[in-house]
Amino acid sequence: MKRHSIKMIGLDLDGTLLNSEKRISEYTRSVLNHAIEKGVIVLPSTGRPVTGLPKEIIDFPGIRYAVTSNGARVVDLKENGKSVYECGVPVEKVKGVMKILSKYDTMREVYYKGHGYAAGEKIDEVERYMSNPVMKEYILATRIRVDDLDAYVEEHMESVDKVHILFADPEKEKMKAAREIEEMYPELNVTSALDNNLEINEAGANKGLALIELGRLLGIEREEIMACGDGLNDRAMIEEVGFGVAMENAMEEVKKVADYITVSNDEDGVAKAIEKFVLD
Repeated sequence: MKRHSIKMIGLDLDGTLLNSEKRISEYTRSVLNHAIEKGVIVLPSTGRPVTGLPKEIIDFPGIRYAVTSNGARVVDLKENGKSVYECGVPVEKVKGVMKILSKYDTMREVYYKGHGYAAGEKIDEVERYMSNPVMKEYILATRIRVDDLDAYVEEHMESVDKVHILFADPEKEKMKAAREIEEMYPELNVTSALDNNLEINEAGANKGLALIELGRLLGIEREEIMACGDGLNDRAMIEEVGFGVAMENAMEEVKKVADYITVSNDEDGVAKAIEKFVLD
């Protein structure tokens, strides 16, 4: 595609736009500003819920929209997080998935209307499921505690944006649980962004389709959308948009479907790809 035709850039956060310290470097910040000044729509496209977006993203001048929960919810940040697109998992499927997961040693979360919910007892022992100190603090700072997650889902929710699972023993249980969920609900999207997690979305909810839908609302064609990512939950996005960029630190399955492979998230890979394909 022609470089000048790119009008929207969707960016995964963890492992892509954010470096290992979960920050945006000054160099990357300046490149994003340059793209925005050119009229390009730049937005996060993440598995996180709305309330999990970093403050520096929410406050970033010129960033208005966000694709969250792997594409299940697209929000307008300048309109108090108003949803412009939704694709949730029906509660009956959520209950079935939760029942399957009850056999495994997991920290289960549900993302509902942009918020993350988890059982208080699991939040209290989050270190069993997340060793990264930055990510532990992120979970502790953003999750809403409930006494009984299963009961809360049944009583309060009609559908959820995403079910997120962290495994205490991923080598033993993660793929077994994934296969069991896929066999019971082959229509659901079962992906992963970390070595020890699974992410469950409704069929039709992925970052790529969400970017395309937002583009449609804004008068932007699929071929005019670029996206950058690194995890399995980015694979559909890399495939769906007009120009897909994988990070050097991306999973091999993601690299295989990318149009271009940039350098790693700790080497400003997003900024260098934008410079090469948007700003040059």
